[in-house]
Amino acid sequence: KKFQNGRKYRSDSPERPLEDYGPVVNLIYWRDVKKSGAMFGSVMVILLSLAYISLISVVAYTSLTLLAGTIAFRIYKNIMQAVQKSQDGHPFKTYLEYDTSLPPEKMHEAADLFVSQLNSAVSELKRLFLVEDLIDSVKFGCLLWCLTYVGSWFNGLTLVILSVVSLFSLPKVYEQNQAQIDQYVGLVRTQVNDVMTKVRAAIPIGNKEKDQ
Repeated sequence: KKFQNGRKYRSDSPERPLEDYGPVVNLIYWRDVKKSGAMFGSVMVILLSLAYISLISVVAYTSLTLLAGTIAFRIYKNIMQAVQKSQDGHPFKTYLEYDTSLPPEKMHEAADLFVSQLNSAVSELKRLFLVEDLIDSVKFGCLLWCLTYVGSWFNGLTLVILSVVSLFSLPKVYEQNQAQIDQYVGLVRTQVNDVMTKVRAAIPIGNKEKDQ
């Protein structure tokens, strides 16, 4: 990545700024503090609510709050129109006329992408569980072993909450401290690669199977 005119660019696409990769990127990088804060706060309120009450209750209460707000606003606008004798029409006319239907081609693209990712995941899991490469399978086993401890410490909802907090904090922290973080990550990656090279040399089973 590099900077140009104060904006961040990816090295593989120097002509395209990071902000152009979609509204989600703008949210997690806090380009608009109000929008990012509103989104982060809303998601956290919903997740924390799920920690204490059921999903059905959260959906019902959230929808009821939204409905009460829109009804109150509609009544208020009707009263103001009657008092001022104006003909402003429905206060939500713009949103009612907004096309919210999903384009079929976008749905097909999303479905094709999902199927492609699913096939890749199944192929990778098959390769790991059937020990195509011994080192990769051992690393996968270590990951699963670590996940058993994570599962004993946190439940699924807690992990989701931590993921959301990380999503809205780590990218911004990395952006502001990119040079230092890249330096330390590079050192760690070098050490890990050295260790894995020594392990592969000591246990060359996977390499022999590939050569055969």
